[in-house]
Amino acid sequence: MPIAGFDIVLIGLLVLVILVFFAGVKTVPQGYNYTIERFGRFRKTLTPGLNFIIPFIDRIGHKLNMMEQVLDVPSQEVITRDNATVTADGVTFYQVLDAARAAYEVLGLQNAILNLTMTNIRSVMGSMDLDSLLSNRDEINAKILNVVDAAAEPWGVKITRIEIKDINPPRDLVDAMARQMKAERDKRASILEAEGKRQSEILKAEGEKQSLILEAEGRRESAFRDAEAREREAEAEAKATRMVSEAIASGDVQAINYFVANKYVEAFRDLATSRNQKTLILPMEASSLLGSLSGIGEIAKEAFSKDDRPARSSSGVPVTGSPDGDER
Repeated sequence: MPIAGFDIVLIGLLVLVILVFFAGVKTVPQGYNYTIERFGRFRKTLTPGLNFIIPFIDRIGHKLNMMEQVLDVPSQEVITRDNATVTADGVTFYQVLDAARAAYEVLGLQNAILNLTMTNIRSVMGSMDLDSLLSNRDEINAKILNVVDAAAEPWGVKITRIEIKDINPPRDLVDAMARQMKAERDKRASILEAEGKRQSEILKAEGEKQSLILEAEGRRESAFRDAEAREREAEAEAKATRMVSEAIASGDVQAINYFVANKYVEAFRDLATSRNQKTLILPMEASSLLGSLSGIGEIAKEAFSKDDRPARSSSGVPVTGSPDGDER
């Protein structure tokens, strides 16, 4: 009997040891850290894996998620610097880096981060005008992130990102902004249209200027060519007159007939081609013209025949020369 009682006690002690052993074994899942308290005071932090503690003396204080977490920021009204009321909400991403500080430096970590974020959203957005608020969302996110991250650093928390999701102005303000945008676009359109007309007028004036310049250069070139043609014509006329004069001097009757007839015909041509000439009255008949030409030819012939008569002496006797050059 005593032996059987000893066996029972031994078995009981063995079971107790096993229970105590399993009570001191703690398994921490990946992504979590556990804080260990001894008699209510923080002692150490258990990392993921198999860990041992002293049973009945040490106990688990807090189980903290070490992964990056998302915290929704509810909508709230914000008054901007130009007294416009808007409704804004957002989202905050954070990660616990020090489990002990996150557990013992702040009470209610998520609530603290949430209130800190909402307060700084009002502060940052309230210091900006509405137009800047709507167009500089990245700047707002960066400012809020810097402030909240610096404030949460003593808690062992890293604020990785803060994003403003929606900024909703009142309906009447949205309508006013739409009208303002439309007026601004109409103004730009009017400016562009006026600028286009101005540019068109400039180009048109420039084209007319170039046209006038080219026209003046054309007239100048034409006048130069006309002057050159008149000069050539005058030279030709002078040359023709000189040749006719030389022909007349040499006794060519046909030359003087041609010269007189040509001038006479040219005079009639100018008379007939006059711009205001409707009726042509000839001063003489065509037969008279031919007679005049014939008479002029006879006069010229007589003039030349005088030059061909032999020389006479003072007594009126013609003087002829012998073949050997002696006078008779």
